[in-house]
Amino acid sequence: MGKDTIVQYKEIQKRCQNIFEAKLEDYGPSWRVMRFVSILDQLFIKVKRIRQLQQTGKKMVDEGPENEWMALVNYAIIALIQRDLGAAEEVDIDKERASTLYHQYFEMAFELMKKKNHDYGEAWREMKLESFADLILVKLIRIRQIIENNEKTKISEGIESNLLDILNYAMFALIKIYESNTNNDKFAV
Repeated sequence: MGKDTIVQYKEIQKRCQNIFEAKLEDYGPSWRVMRFVSILDQLFIKVKRIRQLQQTGKKMVDEGPENEWMALVNYAIIALIQRDLGAAEEVDIDKERASTLYHQYFEMAFELMKKKNHDYGEAWREMKLESFADLILVKLIRIRQIIENNEKTKISEGIESNLLDILNYAMFALIKIYESNTNNDKFAV
């Protein structure tokens, strides 16, 4: 695995974390009251918007696809946290605990990315952004099916693995977007 991947991943991780922290300052961990299925729907909405933008090239909301890819990263982490803690009836953790959990799950995704990236030889670098959106959508459909099956799988990965893959696919998309900009300062935050 190239050093660039690790450096790029960590740089984009900082950008996503900055957004998470800023929203945490604005809203606190209000997402703690969301049920798991609602977070999955947020992920679904974000990836559907990305696909719509990819297919039409037109947007009416003044946020580009980069923002949606970063939202996929952050919502995937929120989903992992909610999966672990369960939904609360009211906000039950403080901002510091939310940040700690966020960092722990991001590190878990980073470690998984390094292992898979080694085994797959950075094949993602040859993929198109459209493929990442499609793969994320498939992962979400799979998670819904696993839930329908009372979370019993015979041979497949579980929900956590699918969420970690969603996070890493979104990170790969962001790296590719970052690389495609001739001036890295133009990367939207």
